[in-house]
Amino acid sequence: MCQRLHLRVTQDLSRRHFLGGAAAMLAPFALPQAVAQTPVQQTRRPLLLRNMRLFDGSGQAPRAGVQVLIQGQRIAELLPTAAVVENAQVIDCQGKLVLPGLIDTHWHTMLAGISQLSAVSADLGYLYLVAAQEAQRTLLRGFTSVRDAGGPAFALKRAIDEGLVPGPRIFASGAMISQTSGHGDFRLRSDLPRAANGPLSLVEQMGVAMIADGEAEVLRRVREQLMLGASQIKMLAGGGVASLYDPLDSTQFSERELRAGVEAASDWNTYVMTHVYTPKGIQRAIRAGVKCIEHGQLADEASVRMMQGEGVWWSLQPFLQDADANVYADPGQRASQRQVAEGTEKAYALAQKHGIRTGWGTDILFNPKNTATQGRQLAKLTRFYDPLTLLGQATGTNGQLLALSGARSPYPGVLGRIAAGAWADLLVADGDPGVNLDFLADPERNLRLIMKDGKVHKNTL
Repeated sequence: MCQRLHLRVTQDLSRRHFLGGAAAMLAPFALPQAVAQTPVQQTRRPLLLRNMRLFDGSGQAPRAGVQVLIQGQRIAELLPTAAVVENAQVIDCQGKLVLPGLIDTHWHTMLAGISQLSAVSADLGYLYLVAAQEAQRTLLRGFTSVRDAGGPAFALKRAIDEGLVPGPRIFASGAMISQTSGHGDFRLRSDLPRAANGPLSLVEQMGVAMIADGEAEVLRRVREQLMLGASQIKMLAGGGVASLYDPLDSTQFSERELRAGVEAASDWNTYVMTHVYTPKGIQRAIRAGVKCIEHGQLADEASVRMMQGEGVWWSLQPFLQDADANVYADPGQRASQRQVAEGTEKAYALAQKHGIRTGWGTDILFNPKNTATQGRQLAKLTRFYDPLTLLGQATGTNGQLLALSGARSPYPGVLGRIAAGAWADLLVADGDPGVNLDFLADPERNLRLIMKDGKVHKNTL
């Protein structure tokens, strides 16, 4: 195949024919649905979406009497129904709902679609192939942007950005920064102790997590992730459920260590997000300058007031120990999971009571069967929020959270909104967000058009 391709190139075939041949070679690797339904537009003509109910990402009720004009990768302007655009390609949305592409602010691009055993035993090339397929499925669920909360996602992000594979925009954090014995220390007891000049563990070599003890090591590991292209930094400041050796109630990293990571990120004009559950850990992270608390389901009133006073974001996930939850065999993990689930309801109430800027994410990890529930895990939160507010959280509000990356954002501009100048990431759906968000639980049936960067990846209108 390589020889034939080389011969074709050397015979100076036209660029059009060459690209057609390359697309044919890659077609077997694409999902059947995408091949059948997702012709990517090559035209530079303006694109006009008309006849719709528009939810613009603000949380306000959908409105009629508007058209959306797209030029290239951006939304050019919103026009009245009577406006005519010369030479525009028109898509009739048939009176359906048009909304911004969804955003998941706690997604593990490389780790969601594989088991934990595969993550620590399979070749890295295999992991990338699985992740690339899952990235395409993520896009076809309507998620056009994700904030990756830890893992070696840089190569996949580049491939998506260059158009080699379809997938969402990725705000990559790179390897999670963990202390020894912390939530990101996946070594076995038999691996201890490690000499000062000892080799990196397998998980560190893969770029899933990096162990750092002391301010100097934290600085080095954070700076390495920034050099690799991290949009923001993920530090682990407390125990977790999925890990066996760090208790849920443990507090990790000293305030000085956390501050070292924050200062390194700040010097690059970006921020630190931190995994933490307990009041002690939350307050320590905030004092160190962390800008976003991930999880935090065990927060108390004092911690939440501190978030409010410092303008810290709270990235919450629907950890409710229901059918969508991870299944753990270890009794200690199940007990921790139950404690977090009980805290989840309280956390959503506290976030609303104190007006905390709240992002939404799923944190599906090592659970390939659960990735398909991504939209459902948003829809079920209408028990805590009215549907319009919740949909605004997963679009416009999450877009504001992504903007914390500042100068390190790989996609400068507005995400999560349908407005002039924003990225042209849109969905056309059968559903009414004034009633519920159940339509997002079945994206294959209810998402009729999926657009990212002004390119249509699915259209069944």
